[in-house]
Amino acid sequence: MKSKDLFKKLVPVTILSSVAIAGVIGATSNTTVSSAKSKGDPEIKNVIFLIGDGMGPSPLAAHRYMKDNPKTKEMEPTEFDKYLVGMQTTYPDDPAQNITDSASAATAMASGIKTYNNAIGMDNEKNPYETVLEQSKEMGKATGLVATSEVTHATPAAYGAHDESRKNMDAIANDYFDELVNGEHKLDVLLGGGLKNFSADMRKDKRDLVGEFEDAGYTTVSTKEELMNDDSEQILGLFADGGLPKMIDRPDSIPSLEEMTETAIERLSKDEDGFFLMVEGSQIDWAEHDNDVVGTMSEMEDFEKAFKAAIEFAEKDGHTLVVTTADHATGGISLGSNTKASPGGDYNFHVGPIKAFSKTPDYIAAEIFAAGDKADVEGIMKKHIAADFYSKITAEEFKAVKDAAAAKDGTAIDNAIEAIVNDHSVTGWTTGGHTGEDVPVFAYGPQSERFAGLIDNTDQAKIIFDLLEENYVPGDDNDKPEKPADGKHIGRILIKKDTTMYKPDGSVFRTLTKGEAIKVYGSEDGVYDVGGGYTVKHDGGKTYFYVGFVTVKADTSLMKDGKAEKTLAKGSTYRVYSVDGDNLNVGGGYYVKADSKVVYTKH
Repeated sequence: MKSKDLFKKLVPVTILSSVAIAGVIGATSNTTVSSAKSKGDPEIKNVIFLIGDGMGPSPLAAHRYMKDNPKTKEMEPTEFDKYLVGMQTTYPDDPAQNITDSASAATAMASGIKTYNNAIGMDNEKNPYETVLEQSKEMGKATGLVATSEVTHATPAAYGAHDESRKNMDAIANDYFDELVNGEHKLDVLLGGGLKNFSADMRKDKRDLVGEFEDAGYTTVSTKEELMNDDSEQILGLFADGGLPKMIDRPDSIPSLEEMTETAIERLSKDEDGFFLMVEGSQIDWAEHDNDVVGTMSEMEDFEKAFKAAIEFAEKDGHTLVVTTADHATGGISLGSNTKASPGGDYNFHVGPIKAFSKTPDYIAAEIFAAGDKADVEGIMKKHIAADFYSKITAEEFKAVKDAAAAKDGTAIDNAIEAIVNDHSVTGWTTGGHTGEDVPVFAYGPQSERFAGLIDNTDQAKIIFDLLEENYVPGDDNDKPEKPADGKHIGRILIKKDTTMYKPDGSVFRTLTKGEAIKVYGSEDGVYDVGGGYTVKHDGGKTYFYVGFVTVKADTSLMKDGKAEKTLAKGSTYRVYSVDGDNLNVGGGYYVKADSKVVYTKH
């Protein structure tokens, strides 16, 4: 099987194929980037980034109503409320739409770029960009993704994969395994749904990613019990074929988002270099798309518990930054809608009808549908709705459910049940899609003030990239080479054999080991300037300099002396050592023409 190495870029990230031209391009498949350890803890060692998909201001307010103690005059704050620091804008860079989808929004928060709706870790020209998770792995940190959707769904995918379409979920699963950072798999912990994208029995191409992860040393689990009884540091947990059941519908065999978050933190925190963890409460959004207030409140509760678990770890640790936000709002949910409950208007949001449901309308509708057109509609509903509210459901409302059941229309059954709870709780909806309002930002821990005020979703990644750099020490002491003021580097040196990095005073800073790739800001008098006066000597036997990568978008020719030597396949990527006009020199006198068939990315 072919593996890939993934390298950090100032701009687009490039995926390096292990397919190389023998004798032409050296050391392209197992190269690594520096991940030296520090003896002391930096101010920020760990980052936990939580995303409530679709969690706009209104579901947060509705959740507060749900949690309120009716015996007090005050409305008690939720766990979120204590850490509110600002708001963020969410618009995409899409030629046809100015309200974002989850893929574009997550790409903005993961990579710091605006892009089109549907894009996973790519810009509008379909150039892949590095993510904060990938940079964390490059710096030697442990990494993880946790979600209640498929782990290959849009939001987690944008942190760990690169694809032109969020719909390519099998390809996204491939990226999780194939794309390497520092010669290692980029993810240590992967928990959620989506077995269908990893199992040979469910994939069209029959690729067995579960088996490949196991062969690579990962533990694979499929139940809560297996997860809780396992203490391995690398784990793939897939608890459903698709997304997980909503919290209120979830059987005991499937872990909660809180449990997945806690176990992810427990594993990742064993890494002495720290960790990056992204946690998504995926199905707040799914319930809102369905205009299901019961499901929405269920998922808000699930997400709040995970958020609290992250905060509690950060409070004890002291070196953990927790940031929480949403990718966008969904559904246009309103508390106190234009109501049928009172002809003059009812200035209330009644949580009693919502709390009366022990299962979502989806779950109840599925049970009624499965029973056929002779289903005992009232009996099934009574089983899942508390008596004090069940008694208030009108004959007309029951009839709507029964008519849908008789018509064998599962969607109509679900809609009729949702209409009951929406009307009685005075919940309104304006759409089954996304909405464009700003969303809240919550933060706790060192440098949390950096996220305050009105920011853009791209600022999330930009700030975290900065914090990762500021808290990264590439040697065994705290004398970190600083970038020049203009921050511009001209390329990198790849270390072929162990060599020395020197301090500005000429003394030894540390040993660079084989495989490290170091930014170069200048080169003269036989030395490379690697930032802040730190240097590495020119030595062709130990280092070589390169300026970027060329990625083949359509089959093109590998040239030498004006002649085509062989065809380079679409998707392959090669290191570029210099640029001469429109010739991208890839080593050994070989070059690729810079034309529409390739993308050249400076490194």
